[in-house]
Amino acid sequence: MREKRLLERLRAIEADPDWRGETDPKIAISSVLNHLGKILNTRQGSAPIADDYGVPDFSSIASSFGTDSLPEIEDAISKVITKYEPRLVGVKVHFEPRPDKPFMIAFKLLARVRVEGREMPVVFETVLNPDGHITVLE
Repeated sequence: MREKRLLERLRAIEADPDWRGETDPKIAISSVLNHLGKILNTRQGSAPIADDYGVPDFSSIASSFGTDSLPEIEDAISKVITKYEPRLVGVKVHFEPRPDKPFMIAFKLLARVRVEGREMPVVFETVLNPDGHITVLE
């Protein structure tokens, strides 16, 4: 049951009081993926939880994209995930060039997800859209 965040567990129990859930890596990965989407689409300074929760506004960077801005984006994404998604360890974010889609800014996120004392490698793709929205894919 620890593969889900606390609020997800409470909602599941509220919907079905007899539910006690079993550890399932697929559920953990889905939960992490969902949470990453929330973290990466929250602008820093806009969440009451903490001033550094979320990422800086990348829309200006995306519109004037250059290779010199890549390390800044990679670092921002990596730091916020490391701090606010404790189920992921060893987070590494790298620019993933797309020759077939030259206007797409995509990053590969490599990490290990912790599930019941085990660590499993995961790879996610994050795509920075021109409007600043970040899509996270498995």
